[in-house]
Amino acid sequence: MTAPAGSGGAVRSRVPVRRGLSRSSPRPLGSSAVPWIYLAPALVVLGGLLLYPIYQLGLISFFHYTQAQVSGGEPATFEGFGNYSELFSDGEFWRVLLATVLFAAACVASTLAVGCALAVLLTRVRALPRLALMLAALGAWATPAVTGSTVWLFLFDPDFGPVNRIVGLGDHSWTYGRISAFFLVLLEVVWCSFPFVMVTVYAGIRAVPAEVLEAAALDGASQWRIWRSVLAPMLRPILTVVTIQSVIWDFKVFTQIYVMTNGGGIAGQNLVLNVYAYQQAFASSQYSLGSAIGIVMLLILLAVTLVYLRLLRRQGEEL
Repeated sequence: MTAPAGSGGAVRSRVPVRRGLSRSSPRPLGSSAVPWIYLAPALVVLGGLLLYPIYQLGLISFFHYTQAQVSGGEPATFEGFGNYSELFSDGEFWRVLLATVLFAAACVASTLAVGCALAVLLTRVRALPRLALMLAALGAWATPAVTGSTVWLFLFDPDFGPVNRIVGLGDHSWTYGRISAFFLVLLEVVWCSFPFVMVTVYAGIRAVPAEVLEAAALDGASQWRIWRSVLAPMLRPILTVVTIQSVIWDFKVFTQIYVMTNGGGIAGQNLVLNVYAYQQAFASSQYSLGSAIGIVMLLILLAVTLVYLRLLRRQGEEL
């Protein structure tokens, strides 16, 4: 067979070549809707349990809504951003917000320190002590917040608590002072929160190759240096996740503060945003003002959640 002129003697194959689907090729009809079909039942449930209450909360925050409106004696009047203006001009709100941020930061730092320290300890002890520590931690994790708060109140009770007798403080009341009351609540929050950090970080440590830790030990690195220079950088994705989740949990603490300080402490000295919103809405019947506080908390936690999702996406891309 003679090659065509200008082809340089090369004969092009006429056999069709099977090619894979390109990225620009259209997907089968309806394939993009399949995930949403599977997610539809969960979205309906979440919409009913979350979106509708949030909508009602935001709606009430724009009205003047008190006990008179609840009982039907007076119609609700539209206030616009009046409730938010009243809230932001109140010095008590900013004091409570600052106390909430500082308390949450102390809880997060303490929880991470205790959880990470016990996670490292789990890698150093034998099987039986490890099992005992894991069971004790899971017991603390599974204890309801009301039960745990009541137990801690008994432990530090000025009359019958064993802590004052052991330490020798007599009838000292831990819930009387502002700092001591916050410290007592912090202990309970850390006690019920550290198991999540401990188990998560322990799983991450077990995934680190043993050769890396042995090499660091052979180089003469101390345990603290191994954690700071070897383990912590390798566990950064896990530490980021547990830190942001701890921030979300500790920022919206309610039960421990309400139970252990009897609704916010003496003259409201131990108020946090959740308890402050509850007092405004139900104790003072200022439902619209309490709703505005709830919306502010929602926006703060939404910002933290967006940061959390962005970090998760970035870590997924790195992997």
